[in-house]
Amino acid sequence: MNRRMAVSAALLAVIAGVGPATTAHASPGLRAGGPPGVARTSAPALPAPDLEALVQALTNTTAAGAPGAMARFTGPDGVQGKTVGVRDKTTGAAMDTKARFRIGSVTKTFSTVVLLQLVAEKKIELDTSVNHYLPGLLPDDRITVRHLLTHRSGLADYTDAMFADTVPGFEAVRNKVFGYEELVKLSLGEPRTTEPGVSYKYSNANFVVVGMLIEKVTGHPIAKEYDRRIIKRLGLRNTSYVHPGREIKGLHVHGYLTPDEAGAPLVDSTEQTVSWAQSAGAMISNPADLSTFMSALLSGRLLPTAQLDAMLTMTPTDTTNTRFYGLGLRRYDLSCGTSVYGHTGTVQGFYTYAFTTRDGKRSLTAMANTSNRGQANTALGGTLEAAFCGKKPAVATARGFSSVLNAPSSAVATPAEADLPEHNAR
Repeated sequence: MNRRMAVSAALLAVIAGVGPATTAHASPGLRAGGPPGVARTSAPALPAPDLEALVQALTNTTAAGAPGAMARFTGPDGVQGKTVGVRDKTTGAAMDTKARFRIGSVTKTFSTVVLLQLVAEKKIELDTSVNHYLPGLLPDDRITVRHLLTHRSGLADYTDAMFADTVPGFEAVRNKVFGYEELVKLSLGEPRTTEPGVSYKYSNANFVVVGMLIEKVTGHPIAKEYDRRIIKRLGLRNTSYVHPGREIKGLHVHGYLTPDEAGAPLVDSTEQTVSWAQSAGAMISNPADLSTFMSALLSGRLLPTAQLDAMLTMTPTDTTNTRFYGLGLRRYDLSCGTSVYGHTGTVQGFYTYAFTTRDGKRSLTAMANTSNRGQANTALGGTLEAAFCGKKPAVATARGFSSVLNAPSSAVATPAEADLPEHNAR
């Protein structure tokens, strides 16, 4: 096990708090938790964001090895944007909250929304076998569409082997264009991780198959479906799916991949096809667009009630009940009792957090232009507590991100997925 592997669930226990697991979301304005389908009493009004702590989290991120970091918070009092460091090491250009970047597995939430719109249109059923729609693709007819969206299919994540050596693995696929079937074949060449529906095991292969389903059912490239169903509908001017193109056009952030060898120079990973991820992690966006997307999703503007309810049906992802995943969506329970919904993203050179409250009224997007650097990812996660929980008494920080930012790396996990290599789009 090397430094790319997260080594403890301590931080995620902090994020998720100490409350019981829940298998249903709460109504807007109510705290999720307790028995399935039962909401707790109304949560107190959220405090103002702690902007000083927000900047400190970004500073901690750059101190941990990221060239730059940024965060953009939207709430009742308007927009607050903060930046630290640079978006381009060569030119020295400062980080900019208007700039585009690769969002990694936040793409999975976009893919889920498109698929659930197709469910609402009666073109796909969640509990129908994937092989019904894509005959012969998978070796097990028991794998359903729902299993893909919840990471409970048992399909192995082919990226574990693909990026076992971080930089050589990346350079081998930087300019390569894969077909969906090639990626599925890579997954099926590895042992299955679980029986269908039995347990959660994160795998990019699941959302590669989701992309195949979308294209098969609609008869269109997935880029067209993202565009007409989400991007144009919400007026997202800085969001795109350019695969197999390599460039990020316009004002953008350069991404920097950290080599496995200590002290080796960062690798500019900005230009790449991200064909190894596609519908699992190849989208480009910026903070304003991601906040608009997450807010629209949680406030019910993109999905009918039945499909949003299904997306928000959360189950724990491990036996400690500290992490939760629905259909292509994460939930974190913060130290102040606030639950936030969204997704994390890791793709070579970029870490992303895009989260919002259940009512969609407060949103945070944070990004650092590095990857394969777990301590930077952990530090960036501190923006969640700062944005949604505000200032805390000193005695309360023991449950927040800030108390672990300076902990030894052996005692801290990345906030997204403690059991996954950081090279995965997740």
